[in-house]
Amino acid sequence: NLYGVTYGNSTFVTVGHSGAVLTSSDGTTWTSRTSGTTNNLYGVTYGNSTFVTVGDNGTILTSSDGTSWTQRTSGTSEYLQGVTYGNGLFVSVGDDGILTSSDGTNWTQQKNTGTSEVLIGITYGNGLFVSVGYPSIILTSSNGTSWTQQRTSVTSYYLDRVIYGNGLFVSVGEEGIILTSSDGTSWTKRTSRTTKYLFGVTYGNGLFVTVGEEGIILTSSNGTSWTERTSGTSMSLRGVTYGNSTFVTIGLSLIHI
Repeated sequence: NLYGVTYGNSTFVTVGHSGAVLTSSDGTTWTSRTSGTTNNLYGVTYGNSTFVTVGDNGTILTSSDGTSWTQRTSGTSEYLQGVTYGNGLFVSVGDDGILTSSDGTNWTQQKNTGTSEVLIGITYGNGLFVSVGYPSIILTSSNGTSWTQQRTSVTSYYLDRVIYGNGLFVSVGEEGIILTSSDGTSWTKRTSRTTKYLFGVTYGNGLFVTVGEEGIILTSSNGTSWTERTSGTSMSLRGVTYGNSTFVTIGLSLIHI
């Protein structure tokens, strides 16, 4: 099972069950790498010339090339679900709140999160970190240290992932929920025309793409109107990214481009 995927340094990197790490330059041909862990890996990002992946039991691994990985000390034994890079800072979220690092090596747990709920997704855009989670929680921060909880009444569903693109934050999750916001504070529910769980979302080439249960793929040029696409699979899709003029989505025992 593959859970997370990113693109950086001309390389796609996907991570998953039992420490699985695979890399590809084109999204078509993939090579399995040795991660040095058997813990599940859920999130992966690229920034500051470094890949960072996070997972079970506070696992954090870093790599400059996606091939050789080094385990870092996170200071927590809880699950880490998501990770992003922005404003010179790596930020990881999970069951134990929020961790930050300027270099991917040394990590600090942030106490000023304003919540004890589980955080799943994290992104950075427009000078703002935005994290989402269970149940329907949204946090924002300009510096990764002090966080504000955005109370939204537009949904009570779980939110899994969030992305920023084209001046818009887009979050997806349970029952086909899609929320959008231009500022991370005020959120609007959009019509997805599906009740399938949406696990991943990305932006690239002028297009938002979200993926989820039973191979569902939805696309939107503006984050408001969404169209279902034929994926060619009934397997659940857990993550999606864009790079090298290619969208890549991964899931249960598959990689799709």
